[in-house]
Amino acid sequence: MQTIGERLEDARKQKGISIREAAESTKIRGEYLQKFENNQFDLSLSEIYVRGFLRTYSNFLKLPPDRILNDYASLGHGELRPRQPSREVYGRMDVSVASADARGDRGASPAAETPSDNQRSQPKQSRSRTNLPSAPLVDPAFALKAVKVIGGIVVFLLVVWVVRAVYQSVTGTDTASKTAALPPVATAPAAEPTITLIALDTVRLKVVLVSDGRVLFPDTNLSRGQTQVVPKPGPVFITASALENVAIEENGRRTNLRDQGFKGYDRVKLGQ
Repeated sequence: MQTIGERLEDARKQKGISIREAAESTKIRGEYLQKFENNQFDLSLSEIYVRGFLRTYSNFLKLPPDRILNDYASLGHGELRPRQPSREVYGRMDVSVASADARGDRGASPAAETPSDNQRSQPKQSRSRTNLPSAPLVDPAFALKAVKVIGGIVVFLLVVWVVRAVYQSVTGTDTASKTAALPPVATAPAAEPTITLIALDTVRLKVVLVSDGRVLFPDTNLSRGQTQVVPKPGPVFITASALENVAIEENGRRTNLRDQGFKGYDRVKLGQ
């Protein structure tokens, strides 16, 4: 008849699984699985862990866990040893479930678990079920401190924004900055001086710039009442067929050459 370790080892090898792969799948240390297959069950652990690991490994290898545990109990390992569980985590296993399985296994094999006379005379040792507490993912103290820091930063930025807004409203910084940012208004160039020639009767006129002889208004006939605006960048000569028929308006002031004694064909200088 095969031992527990031989059955476990044969089942694992038939599936082509290594000890390392079995340990990763069951979350049980590989050295514990190796000891199970070598029929070494003294793992320096509480009895509830050993039975739980055996059940988990048997289920993984598709072996009947009740039979494996009954054979294990027949080796004299049926009683739970009252010992303080180690704080080291041996694998992912729900202790309460393992404890329930252990109680169920003992009930399934009354012959193996029947207490002797000496055991009946001794008082039962109380067994306490210990569930390992799960640590929180985030330290509450650290989370509270982080919330306080973030809140302080938000409050500081809000205060700075309010103070700046008040300061700008009092000093008018925004208005000044906007005014300074506006582009300078382009000023229109000064208008070139002009004179207006008015024909009091039919007359022929010509206007020439005194400095260089440039013709500002060519020799042209003007009918009575007709006007002509001529640029006057400087002193000009005005030649007319009949100066008495010409009036000149400059800077809003009108002058009749007839009143100045000019008459007939002649030339008059306007400006210094």
